[in-house]
Amino acid sequence: MTCCEGWTACNGFSLLVLLLLGVILNAIPLIVNLVEEDQKFKNPISCFEWFFPGIIGAGLMVIPATTMSLAARKRACCNNKTGLFLSSLLNVITVIGAAYCLMVSVQALAEGPLICNSQGNSTSSCEFSFKNLTAVHPESFDLQWFFNDSCISPTDFNNPSINNTTASNWRTYSLHFNSIENKHRIIHFSVFLGLLLVGILETLFGLSQIVIGFLGCLCGGVSKRRSRIV
Repeated sequence: MTCCEGWTACNGFSLLVLLLLGVILNAIPLIVNLVEEDQKFKNPISCFEWFFPGIIGAGLMVIPATTMSLAARKRACCNNKTGLFLSSLLNVITVIGAAYCLMVSVQALAEGPLICNSQGNSTSSCEFSFKNLTAVHPESFDLQWFFNDSCISPTDFNNPSINNTTASNWRTYSLHFNSIENKHRIIHFSVFLGLLLVGILETLFGLSQIVIGFLGCLCGGVSKRRSRIV
C-alpha cells in the first residue's frame, strides 16, 4: 500500500474488485457440480477448483491488504513508518496468494477439464504440485483441448460419463452448451483464464505496494501536508 495521493484508496478498491471476481469465478464450477443431476461432487469439471485458487489464494489471502488499503484514506494509518512497513508486509501475503491462484490456473489450463483426460474422466489425475507445474512447457501449453473440434477420441464414446456426446458433435466444432463436453470445456477455459488474469493483476498490485511501502519507510514516511491530502 502507498500513501502517494489517492493511490491507496484506488488500489484498495481494485483489490476488492479482483477479490470478489476471484471468489465468483472459483464458485462457478463448484455450483455447476452441485446442481448437475447425478454428478454432485462425484464428477467435477476439473477438480482444480477444489484447490480453491480464487477463494483462498485470490480471495482470503488478499483481505488483510485490501482492508488496510480501504481504511488508510480515512484513518491515515499509513502516514508513518510503522504503517508503511505493515502495509508492505500484508501485501507479501497478497502476492503469495495471487501467485498460488496463478500457478493452479496455469496447470488447470494446460491439462484441461477431466472430460478431456485420457484416464476416462478420473479424478485421480487431479493433482496440483510444483513437480507437475514444472512439467508445463510453452510448447505443451497450446490449449488444443479447447480449440480442437473435440478433446474426446472416438473410442471414448462408450464411456457412460460422456454418453451425451455424439459422433456428430465430435466432428462439428461448436462452442455451445450442446453437450457435456462443450459445457465443461467452456466453463473450465473461462474460469481458469479469468483466475489467471486475476492472479496476474493482484500480483502486480501487491508488488507495487511492497516497493512503494518500503521506499516510504526509507524516506521517513509522508509529510504532514501530504498526509492531510491523503
